[in-house]
Amino acid sequence: MILKMKEEIAKIKENSQREINSCQDLRQLADLKVKYLGKKGELTVVLRGMGKLSPEERPVIGSLVNQVRDELDELFTQKEKELNRKELEKRLETENIDVTEPSKKVNLGSLHPITQVIQEVEEIFLGMGYEIADGPEVEKAIYNFDKLNTPPDHPARDVQDTFYITDDIVLRSQTSPVQARVMENQKPPIKIICPGAVYRSDSVDATHSPVFHQVEGLVVDKNIAMTDLKGTLEMFAKKCLGEKTKIRFRPHHFPFTEPSAEADVSCFVCGGKGCRVCKGEGWIELLGCGMVHPNVLRNCGIDPEEYSGFAFGFGVERVAMAKFGIEDMRLLFENDVRFLKQF
Repeated sequence: MILKMKEEIAKIKENSQREINSCQDLRQLADLKVKYLGKKGELTVVLRGMGKLSPEERPVIGSLVNQVRDELDELFTQKEKELNRKELEKRLETENIDVTEPSKKVNLGSLHPITQVIQEVEEIFLGMGYEIADGPEVEKAIYNFDKLNTPPDHPARDVQDTFYITDDIVLRSQTSPVQARVMENQKPPIKIICPGAVYRSDSVDATHSPVFHQVEGLVVDKNIAMTDLKGTLEMFAKKCLGEKTKIRFRPHHFPFTEPSAEADVSCFVCGGKGCRVCKGEGWIELLGCGMVHPNVLRNCGIDPEEYSGFAFGFGVERVAMAKFGIEDMRLLFENDVRFLKQF
């Protein structure tokens, strides 16, 4: 019995070597490997027949089968390398590549003007030692209004101005709630900016949109004064709109600041002489600002007798329109590639 199995193994070895050497492609080689070494391959069948041998004969046949298997494995590997090399040579001979031919044009996108402005503003304020804070866009009314000293009868809380989800939850109408959350959870000194999307019930026109972007800033520390606010905004305006940019304050009213002001910047196009961009006034309204109202500090757990602060906020779209000379806000949201590729 053992002699018959040895002859069978020798025959398998001879036949497999001959077929491997004459093999011409990788698919045929893979089929041969399954035929001789697979789970149902010829060598495996021989191993299954070892149960008929005596205990002394089994190791002899097992060792012989393993030896043949190793030899065939090596032969298959060498043949696979040979066929791969031939296939590559054939491809190199038949495929002509002109390395001087221009490549296909790749249409690359660019950052949206709003994103560009937000990133530039962040870089400016990071350079002045500010941190960037973020918060939810679906906000509790207590953070959007109450903690910011906005009473229940204030016009800003009317459904014609604010998107209400429930009586107590709104789409934030400014990024100021982020300031309230930071003041609640962080002891002064505080020095942050809060960029993000905000929502108001406005009709769409050249200067209004129900969704737009704001960057608000907050500084709270001991002995903060209005002069600190003006110096900060002057530096920001010069870095963002040009070194010759000037800034002026006009008295205004916001429930969360006292005193409050509107900040205008000199027209960066005409330098203050008056032109189409500034509508002949020489100044462009940029943002609202003021000293943080003592009630706001108190509502957020900060003692207004010990600390003071200033806050400011502006619409990113407004800065983008001023910076890039865009006259209609709707262009920023229409996703017209002909418009956006200019930036």
